[in-house]
Amino acid sequence: MELKSQWLIDDGVKQKFLRWVNLRPEESERTFLMFAFYTITSIGLVWFEASTVALFLQEYKAEEGLPWIYIASAGIGSGLGFVYSQLQKVLPLRRVLVLTALLMAVPLLFFWFGLDNQSPLWGGTVVAITIFLMRLWLEAIYVLNDLNTSITANQLFNIREIKRTYPLISSGILVADVISGFSLTLLIAWVGLKNVVAMACLMMVIGAGILFYLSQSYQQAFPDSLRRSSEDRLSEFASRRLQGPLRRYVVLLFTFFILAQVLLLLVDFQFLRQLQLHGNEGMITQLLGQQNSDAAIASFLGWFSAVLGICELAMQWLASSRVIERIGVFATAMLLPGMIGILGAVAMAIAPTGWILGLFVNIVALKFLDELLHYTLFASLGPVLFQPVPDSIRSGIQSVVRGIAEPLSTGVTGLALLVLVWFSRNTSFGDVGLNWLLPAIVCLSVIWVLTIWLLRSKYVGLLVMSAERGQLSGDVDLRELKRAVVEALDQPGTDLHKGSCIELLSQLDHKNVGEVLAPLLTKLSPGLQRKSLEAMLAYPNPAYLGQVRALIDQSPAPEVLAVALRYVWITEDEPDIRQLRPYLRPEVDSVVRGTAASLMMRRGSPTQKAEATNTLRFMLTHKQERERVMGCRALGEAVYLQALRLYIPDLLQDESLRVRCALLEAIASTHLEEFYPSLLRGLYYKSTREAAMQALVRLENDAIPMLVELAEDGHKPDLVRLHAWRAIGQIGTNEALDALISHLMTAWGIDRRSILRILLEMPRDLGIDSVADRLGRSGIERLIDQELMFVGQLYAALLDFTPAQTWGREADLLRRALRDLQLDAEERLFMLMKFLYPISSIKAAAFNLQSHSRSNMARGLEILDNTLDIPSKRALLSLLDRNSDLEKLQSLSELMSYESMTPSDRLRHLLDLRHFLSDWSLACCFHLARQARWSLTPDQTIACLRHPRGFVRESVLAYLKMASPRALMKLLPMLTHDPDPLVADQVQTIMREFASVSAKTGNQTAKRGNNVIDFPNRTGFETI
Repeated sequence: MELKSQWLIDDGVKQKFLRWVNLRPEESERTFLMFAFYTITSIGLVWFEASTVALFLQEYKAEEGLPWIYIASAGIGSGLGFVYSQLQKVLPLRRVLVLTALLMAVPLLFFWFGLDNQSPLWGGTVVAITIFLMRLWLEAIYVLNDLNTSITANQLFNIREIKRTYPLISSGILVADVISGFSLTLLIAWVGLKNVVAMACLMMVIGAGILFYLSQSYQQAFPDSLRRSSEDRLSEFASRRLQGPLRRYVVLLFTFFILAQVLLLLVDFQFLRQLQLHGNEGMITQLLGQQNSDAAIASFLGWFSAVLGICELAMQWLASSRVIERIGVFATAMLLPGMIGILGAVAMAIAPTGWILGLFVNIVALKFLDELLHYTLFASLGPVLFQPVPDSIRSGIQSVVRGIAEPLSTGVTGLALLVLVWFSRNTSFGDVGLNWLLPAIVCLSVIWVLTIWLLRSKYVGLLVMSAERGQLSGDVDLRELKRAVVEALDQPGTDLHKGSCIELLSQLDHKNVGEVLAPLLTKLSPGLQRKSLEAMLAYPNPAYLGQVRALIDQSPAPEVLAVALRYVWITEDEPDIRQLRPYLRPEVDSVVRGTAASLMMRRGSPTQKAEATNTLRFMLTHKQERERVMGCRALGEAVYLQALRLYIPDLLQDESLRVRCALLEAIASTHLEEFYPSLLRGLYYKSTREAAMQALVRLENDAIPMLVELAEDGHKPDLVRLHAWRAIGQIGTNEALDALISHLMTAWGIDRRSILRILLEMPRDLGIDSVADRLGRSGIERLIDQELMFVGQLYAALLDFTPAQTWGREADLLRRALRDLQLDAEERLFMLMKFLYPISSIKAAAFNLQSHSRSNMARGLEILDNTLDIPSKRALLSLLDRNSDLEKLQSLSELMSYESMTPSDRLRHLLDLRHFLSDWSLACCFHLARQARWSLTPDQTIACLRHPRGFVRESVLAYLKMASPRALMKLLPMLTHDPDPLVADQVQTIMREFASVSAKTGNQTAKRGNNVIDFPNRTGFETI
């Protein structure tokens, strides 16, 4: 008992910790293993970096060697990417990842041996070459480590999981900075600077071991198929045409990231140059108490990384999101170039004075702030800047910017530094010429700020365009969105364009929409005024009453005036209802008159309510359709209908469809529970279905119980039940989502497919996220396994119902029905996969698998192989491939076992699974049993005789007529009033046949019943 209690306590602590880091239980193991791999590998990288930089600065001058390193590193990214892609063509991905992690570490052993070379003839040259190669390999392994980590994470986590897990994984490099930085000084004192390379190799090998364990434990996350040659993504991107504002925005994006990379390199160059200078002069050696300068530089870099890592962790976990939210995306983006420009200007002022220590401290501070802001705030801004770009080309632009622009800018920067070094050494300026870098840094930072300002203006324009096209997705900067709406509404444009911006703003910030729209009311067209006021009415705020009253004073259009009146008299605490009386006159437009009457009924005195009631009574009984429609709408705005309830039954039968639809909305608005059945009846008719659904959605949680009851009733038409599920989905509250997801676990066939489609079609991935929250990844995988097991039962039946064993039209119909069930199950499988993986990838795979071309099918299977990471991945791929039924069934051996049965036993087994079968396949089972004269159990027969579908009951009656006429004779009187006319007619026909036979042959009916195949136990029918 004590052990159990302790386990429960530990489990509770674990759950709280997972909630604190925003992880789900099924993600925790993969996430922490990835975090451990990235952290341990990064510790080795930081150790290797510190020792390499220290040795490099001692062997080469910064101005001599670093430019060549920058130039060489420009080709490393593309070269390694090419090698990486070629490896995937000859090895499975999980082996490529582990092999890459090991290849990162193996050269460190050769470097270690190279540094210990004691040859008197070639020793110095070998050491110099080794140090240069170490510095070059340092650039390479950072690229390889980031590539390996990102690809592994993308394979282990789907697109929705990675939003939660990757921030924790990526913080491993920050943790590594802290751990390795503080430990490096002790490590140098213990093993020496050169042996730190061997220790770094050991840490990287440990990281590779963790990655190997990950790849073996989660083999399903990695594709077994080799990567096929395909068109290069860059050429595909280059074929796309970027025109107009999008082209200019992309150019600014290129400039933005190129300047960031160039300034990062220039600051790094200045930092290492100052570090080398003061290391040679002994300042750092005296400061850290080291015997030689290379160890002192390495220790200094260790402490620098440690302090920087602590600040980066604090910034990333505590401040980054708050800073971005508080001051906005672009103001945050300007912090980095602003800080660089200010500190660069200070360094320019210090340099002529000859104050070496002050210049060194300034450059160290510049490097510190550059690293701190670059890898925290700057790294968080990248995804937001790409948001206005359409989804179809967003990934292509990102890959080009990060994969081509940054490496090329690195090479160009190195070449420029070489030219500057040559110019400094071959002119009278000497080394002073390199100080030109400080003005260059300041100028580039100013250009960067201007670029951000231009990017902000283009961002606004594209944001509005994306809103109009409905292509805006993900997280956007709300400050920029509001500014975009204001500018779009102020500038000339179509009402459709501006209306889409208002709708988007009301969706993303519905509570504060009045802050943007209220000052613009008098400048908008009547249609936009009405749309704006309706958006503001969702959360009325007294702060905007002045703007709304100003609009009323301008005598706007009746539709606008009605909404404005409603806003004022609903928002004010103590409104003067007497001011509404002039609007009750008959000559006032009916929409305004109805609104004024409803407001008086809501907040007026008894006398005023009576006056408003008379006005509405006149409107509800008016001969003109518009008067009755506006009267019904006014009913929905009133709180107490009082005597007007008497008119509702007649209005529900009104000849005008608009009146009936308006009344359905009024019933929902006023929560008239006695008329709720009318809302449900509205779902049965095409003319009122849409209005009834909107009314039910308006009831929100109050409508859920009756909608669920309607959707669960199998005797109702499938179309009506489908719209009941859709109405629940459109309600979208937590209770509605709970109802849908709970029924998703128990429903089957058409119901499950309908619920899945509804959840997938919910806006902003609300349904997908809710399923993930409530069921988790493991719950979705269980649903997939259910579908796979059901498909296995279908293949088992097809193997036992071979044409050689069962023949005839009925057998062919059943086999065809089972194939249709298989296709339905595959459709549900693809729907379930969309809850775990990008919808575009699953759609592409499904599209290719539907083709009859082998190459297209292979492409679809490869897409799934590279996308899926579920445990049953191999079985699913086998089912979708062109394998035989037996091979597909064998692939499901881990989920279900197959034992061959006789056709009659298999049919009875299928009927035991009748809740999973379609109506038509169930009817085919009874038709085959009748044709083959097989016996079925009484429970199966009676259960299907109660089936809601008439053609199923019809097939059961035909079977009973053959199998047990005596039992059927006792059942027929109870079926004479069957709701299905065909079944009722069949019952009458059978009764007449039995009566005719009984009259002619007397007691021969009983004898004839003993001569046919009958139930093994008839008592089940005798007791009905």
